[in-house]
Amino acid sequence: MGQSARAGAGSGLTEIRLHGRGGQGTVVASQLLARAAMLEGRGVQAFPDFGVERRGAPVTAFLRVADGPIHLRCKVYEPDHVLVLDPQLLPRVDLPTHKAGWLVVNSPASPGAVEAAAPWRVATVDAVRIARARGLGGGALPIVNCPMAGAFARVTGLVKLESLVAAIRESAPSAPEANVLAAQDAWEAVVAAEESPGPLGANLP
Repeated sequence: MGQSARAGAGSGLTEIRLHGRGGQGTVVASQLLARAAMLEGRGVQAFPDFGVERRGAPVTAFLRVADGPIHLRCKVYEPDHVLVLDPQLLPRVDLPTHKAGWLVVNSPASPGAVEAAAPWRVATVDAVRIARARGLGGGALPIVNCPMAGAFARVTGLVKLESLVAAIRESAPSAPEANVLAAQDAWEAVVAAEESPGPLGANLP
């Protein structure tokens, strides 16, 4: 996608790609972030790209947020930020090296333990632990969409926490209050490689 296509997509365009597995809530995460941005009066677009539609299969979702209407209808090929719900998918994640976005990963490891192409910045949160503590899903594949959305919102500053909470209460498929608590937990727990006082999103240029 060329710069001319982006220029015609709407002012202040931010493009996000989400990588996860079926059953983790990847698509719902994109929809909740989109709804949160919509509640703040911005234009949004969220849609999935399914491969084999089964539990545990890789799933990609795309999200666009802009200050005005969005006219693009293609996939997000050069994301400004990337959200990874399953760290085992990291080898498949293509990061454009001309961007300086955030790579937010579901992992108990420190950001320094996650390899990312410069100048990308890494943030990590143990969304599995948070989801299990809040009773979200079960077995080997807990539902981590809301904690990951909370961590992503904190790091990027793309949407406010109160907007995300409102979106979860309005649109979460189940257990809205448990999901709200999980998002708030992750907002507090996320660790970024370039952390500084105040909202982590303030680190963005």
